[in-house]
Amino acid sequence: MHPNFRLSLPLLTVAFLGLNAVSSSAADGPYHFLKEIPISGEGGWDYLTVDEAGRRLYVSHTSQVVVIDIDQDKVVGEIGDTPGVHGLAVAPELGRGFSSNGRENKAGIIDLKTLATLSKVETGGNPDGMLYEPGQQEAYMFNGGGQSATVIDAKSGKVVATIPLGGKPEFAVADPSAGRVYDNLEDKNEVVAIDTKTHAVVNRWPIAPAEEASGMAIDVVHHRLFLGCGGSKTVAMMDSTTGKVVASVPIGNGVDANAFDPGTQLAFASCGEGTVTIAHEDSPDKLTVVQTLKTERGARTMTLDPRTHRIYLAAAKFEAPAEGQRRGRMVPGSFKILVYGMDAPMGK
Repeated sequence: MHPNFRLSLPLLTVAFLGLNAVSSSAADGPYHFLKEIPISGEGGWDYLTVDEAGRRLYVSHTSQVVVIDIDQDKVVGEIGDTPGVHGLAVAPELGRGFSSNGRENKAGIIDLKTLATLSKVETGGNPDGMLYEPGQQEAYMFNGGGQSATVIDAKSGKVVATIPLGGKPEFAVADPSAGRVYDNLEDKNEVVAIDTKTHAVVNRWPIAPAEEASGMAIDVVHHRLFLGCGGSKTVAMMDSTTGKVVASVPIGNGVDANAFDPGTQLAFASCGEGTVTIAHEDSPDKLTVVQTLKTERGARTMTLDPRTHRIYLAAAKFEAPAEGQRRGRMVPGSFKILVYGMDAPMGK
């Protein structure tokens, strides 16, 4: 995923605070602004991860991971010693997290109770995307520089495979019942399917007519992938059994993250222009946009809590860029998490 401070250029103009800048009228759709969770410190950020069972939100921020209690909406700790961290994958049944430490080409293995680093594992160059695959109890690190995936046994902490991908990996999702992990190759306009038992790439699917997929989400019941495609400004819905693109909807500029809520059948695409496109999966072959939610410019990393149906986005305020500069400086102390939700889940 693209960490902020690699944001596209127009997005780092001044992002004004205030309700009008971050909220959407409830009449415009089911989602609306709920609150902000302030986070201290400066610097960029990348992935957000919700641990639904543990009721925590993990936010990568410069060289640490900020831990937020999502029932109390407050910061409760930090995970340190994670240089250039992109994000954290959670293995709830093991009480462990796996951080992708891009600056040191390592994965950190974290005790989620103490937030201490238990050990570190060598990966390929610049581990970025990451996930935990519960079927085999393995963590995957997707190495942007190495164009590979490092697979780690979550219990032993040992590397069990390195998978050449043949392109730059972005976000990935798992379907344990199918024995598959799926990943976007942004520079190849492809999705690769990895067999979780053999650790081999078993399919390469073009995403055409979509282009440059970064974010990905999955509906495991209907076998559908949702690809946030910045080049075509669309969310493409792909059959995860055949690789066929079966539907798409338009979205805004600067898409980065995607999410899918099985409880509401809603798919989300967060865009750095300051919008989240929300679409309903009417059927396995049909997506319908139900809302374009206004957020803040630069708020393009996102995650979802399936229990409450809330979405969380990271944002900050930036000064206007000086003459000749491509982006302005982040205003100290302005980093925060934006929280959006519904008054009641759709259809209930």
